[in-house]
Order: sequence, then structure tokens, then C-alpha cells
Amino acid sequence: MKIHLKAVTLETPAGAARNIYPFSVPVIRALSSLRLTAPVTVLAGENGCGKSTLLEGIAAAAGSLVVGGEAIERDKTLSPARLLAKHLRLSWTRRTHKGLFLRSEDFFNFARKVKQEQAELQGYAEDFKTKFTGYGRFLAVGSALGQKKALESRYGEDLDANSHGESFLKLFKGRLRPDGFYILDEPEAPLSPLRQIALISMIQDCVNSGSQFLIATHSPILMAYPGAKILLLEGERILPSAYEDLEHVKITKLFLNNPASFLKHLGGT
Repeated sequence: MKIHLKAVTLETPAGAARNIYPFSVPVIRALSSLRLTAPVTVLAGENGCGKSTLLEGIAAAAGSLVVGGEAIERDKTLSPARLLAKHLRLSWTRRTHKGLFLRSEDFFNFARKVKQEQAELQGYAEDFKTKFTGYGRFLAVGSALGQKKALESRYGEDLDANSHGESFLKLFKGRLRPDGFYILDEPEAPLSPLRQIALISMIQDCVNSGSQFLIATHSPILMAYPGAKILLLEGERILPSAYEDLEHVKITKLFLNNPASFLKHLGGT
């Protein structure tokens, strides 16, 4: 099993710049060095603790490909990530250019792009049938339809025809490569519990082929990935945590064991 990215170091800006977002986020302000010691690292913590901010900064510093959205260097929503990336130093065991950065919201953009590209290729094929004749027509139409078929083979004929969970897993499976570095921000959003388990299986296969994952999640299912290094972001601290000690896990267990005790105070119950 490989670890491509072994450490992230922050050179915090001096003076007033320390009070500018994203450096004003407590966990970023206090960050000096973060070591990644397992093929799968899970970032846990409440909303607003800085998980996404940190992931976006690392993705920008690594030059990761964004799935579905604009490139990191052009995406206006990632301008704080680009600022943070300028102050991050990434230490690689072996630099890889394979992999991706995936936010749950980017999936829906990607599904639309794939559908649009398939329609455009079909349109090109129909246009070529009227513009060309003979062998040239055969080559042009065949090229357009061949590219369309390749997309369908990779992602299915229509991502929108599937449930969000099915489409997400098709997208994810279609983009996985050996020896990659994958950054996932709350990938559980479109997934049912069963499909979260399917995602864990895909991650395991990818890890076995030399890939590394950095995942921010609220899901106790994804947090349970075997052998994952769990880091809890809390205030100004990033601390290793055992799975059983995570608040998300404790509350979920208590709720499932006795949901009535949690819900009895709701109005009308």
C-alpha cells in the first residue's frame, strides 16, 4: 500500500493577513504540519470546523483535477483555496498526477456535462452524414459515434436516468485509476447507506492498486473504513481519534438503539 502525499506544512502569513479568510479559520490558524501516515485519511468534525477549507487548499496546492466544476485556477468559489495553497508545502513520497478532487455538489455539474457532450457528439454524427460522402463520411461519423459510445461505456447512456447514488458510483468508478491521489469532500451526500458500503469497496480496490485517499465526511459508515487514519478537527486542534470515540459514531449508535428516547420531546409525540 502506498502513501503518495506524506505531509502538509503551512507557512502562515504574517501580520494582518493572518486575520483574512481562510487563515482566520481556527484550525488553519493553528496548523503547522499535518502528517498523512495511511493510504486512507478521514477528516471528521462538525460543520464549520475547517474540513472543507483544508481539503480545498490541499487540492489547489496539488493541482488536482476537479470533477464537474471549473478548474481550480478558474473557480471563483475556490479563490480562498488558491490563497491557502500558496502557503502550503506538500511533501510527496512519489508525486502522482493521477486522481481527482470531488465535492458532492460537483457531481451534478458533471452529470449535466456528460449528457451535453453525448448530445453534441450525436449531433456531430448527424451533421457529418449530410456534409460528407464516401469514406470521409464513414470516418467522420464513426469518430463521433465512437466517442459517444466510449462515454456511454464509461458512465452509462444517461446518468440522469439513474438515481443520484447510482450515477455517483458510476462516475466515481469511471474516474478511478491506479496510483492516484483522491480528495473527497463529503462524498456520502448522494449515497444511501448501502451505496456508501459500495463506495468503501471501490476505495479498497483502488488502495490495493496503489492509490491514496483524503476524505472529509460526516458518515459513520465511511469513517469505519478498515485501517483508516481518523483525524478529528476541533477548534484549533487536529487530533488522531479512535472510531468509537467520535461524537458522530456515539450519537448514531445511541439513536439507533433507542430512537424514541431522542424523539419523544418533539412536538406532537
